[in-house]
Amino acid sequence: MTVGLQLYSMRDCADQIGLLAELPAMGITQVEGYGGVYGDAEAYRAAMDANGITMPSGHMGLDDIENDFDTTLNLAKTLGMQHVFAPYLDASQRPDTSAGYADLAARLAKAGKRYADHGLHFGWHNHDFEFVALPDGGIPMDILLTEAPDITWEADLAWIVRGGRDPLDYIAKYGDRLTSIHVKDIAAEGTNEDEDGWSDLGSGTMDWAALLQACRNQSPNLIYALEHDKPSDPKGYAKRSAAAFKTLWEKTHD
Repeated sequence: MTVGLQLYSMRDCADQIGLLAELPAMGITQVEGYGGVYGDAEAYRAAMDANGITMPSGHMGLDDIENDFDTTLNLAKTLGMQHVFAPYLDASQRPDTSAGYADLAARLAKAGKRYADHGLHFGWHNHDFEFVALPDGGIPMDILLTEAPDITWEADLAWIVRGGRDPLDYIAKYGDRLTSIHVKDIAAEGTNEDEDGWSDLGSGTMDWAALLQACRNQSPNLIYALEHDKPSDPKGYAKRSAAAFKTLWEKTHD
């Protein structure tokens, strides 16, 4: 099993293309793209190919998808993606009603159809706000997945915890929508404050053995991408977390 790496975790590395040559020694031959590596997609793809690295998935901003779809499509194809995820909605753009999230779901469904017409899959990547009840009682994540039944879901399980929900409940409820899992860990309360309370995989509070088992029970074909939103030592984080993932994977079973 090859674990991937969301490249946003490595954004503080000065040489993004040079970094690709270092990843295989860490046990990482799969990456997930984000805006910071899309500047020269052809050069980046050449460096990926030279180092035996693939990019099965990537993040594209919803504004870019809706306003410059062809560019996002060309990026995805150049870099070899099969899955595109819209990763975030700025606080100023978030609806505050269930009807508002139903409208957002319709936008996502439309984007999903456009990618599907070109042989690509499209889905939503969650943070914590999607799990916080709206004033009218609706849960944004449930609305998005219910009202846009054809989009997929990249589950960031640690953000579900920070949103006050149990990720195991959501894996069980929407496991058939899962395409990708973001693998990150939450530090013990009051620690790693310089890293926004995140930690290396296996050094935090999340029961990743149980979570991986639940994910594997849902599907044998999920993408797993390591992520840390603010690592103080990006390369050390990636190396340690890839090793931890391998150990965890070997302890679980399909």
